[in-house]
Amino acid sequence: MDSEGCVGQAGIQQPTKLHLHETGRDTLMGRLMRRFWQPVALARDVEKGKAHALRIMGEDLTLYRGESGAPYIVGGRCAHRCTVLHTGVVRGEEISCMYHGWRYDGEGLCTDIPAENRPRPDPVRIAAYPAREYAGLIFAYMGGGHPPAFDLPRKHEFESGERMLFAKREYWDCNWFQQVENSLDAVHLSFAHLWGVAGQFGASISAGGEIPKLEYAETSSGLRQIATRSNGNVRISDWTFPNNNHIVVPGPTKQSSWGHVSVWAVPIDDARTMRFRIYATEPVDEATAERIRGDLDFEPTEHAQALFSGDLSGLSDQSIISAQDYVAVRGQGAICDRAQENLSSSDAGIIMLRKVFLRELTAIAQSAQPKTWSRLENAIDLPPPPAPTGVG
Repeated sequence: MDSEGCVGQAGIQQPTKLHLHETGRDTLMGRLMRRFWQPVALARDVEKGKAHALRIMGEDLTLYRGESGAPYIVGGRCAHRCTVLHTGVVRGEEISCMYHGWRYDGEGLCTDIPAENRPRPDPVRIAAYPAREYAGLIFAYMGGGHPPAFDLPRKHEFESGERMLFAKREYWDCNWFQQVENSLDAVHLSFAHLWGVAGQFGASISAGGEIPKLEYAETSSGLRQIATRSNGNVRISDWTFPNNNHIVVPGPTKQSSWGHVSVWAVPIDDARTMRFRIYATEPVDEATAERIRGDLDFEPTEHAQALFSGDLSGLSDQSIISAQDYVAVRGQGAICDRAQENLSSSDAGIIMLRKVFLRELTAIAQSAQPKTWSRLENAIDLPPPPAPTGVG
């Protein structure tokens, strides 16, 4: 559904006619999103010589890893009789359909048709997209032409060699853009992350539910959100266009330094999302690392009934954050009807975000050049909240 304009009780006008949730190839948002590298899988899930089915932005794909270790992303079905290709056999850097053996290389070219008794005048091709592995995730570029440099998804904190990296994926049964908007809503920390149980994140950031002073600025890479509460409590979010948020969160123990998290909301289709996360923490012992890996298995959708009844018992700090966000965002519906909203002055980040997207979508619609987003040259300081009095 499209969002019509609506005026909040504080007289805040949101941009009208926003096509925010649809990312199919023939939609404006779909064309915009395909201009960027997107994470599509956990690297550890894709073994050499194995293939997996993917669905990204409503498009069915096949992800496989060749015997060299390189990942490849091609169309989801064989061009012959249209059976799924992920059930095929990987040999070398190519994949053969299990039905009749048609073989494809990593660029989608059919290199062999075993039962063909005469050569084809024109080559047979299926879709193929560049793939790149980074920090435990596999990324794809699903736009046309030459892909942009793999630069915007990178973060200095993941490349210093001083931190341990952990990658996670969750499946959420709601639209991707609702999750993006949640990233630019600093006020929800004072409520949602105190709901059910106040984990270390919510208790530290919210300053007892205090409403922050909000500041927003557009950068070369996206938007910067600064939420200032009392006692030097300054919360900064480094949001990267079009669907990534970089923040700091509590470490694995109360004594640990805060770690860096980069989160992407990647559309599976209009009503489902894969939520990818890279978590960078100071080096920890193997027992702690194993506990962190255990946290990575938490799927909010599998606990939806308990979570919506307010039961967050037994969850780790990291899982509590995810669970609280899930209840708030999924509670808007699988696809939020923004025409029913009443925005207020505290939604400044949401309003700015939508205006930026409307600007970019308008450029696409008018065959103009959208903004060329670029990675920040230097890492920015994302300070953790001050330690409570008496805590070292």
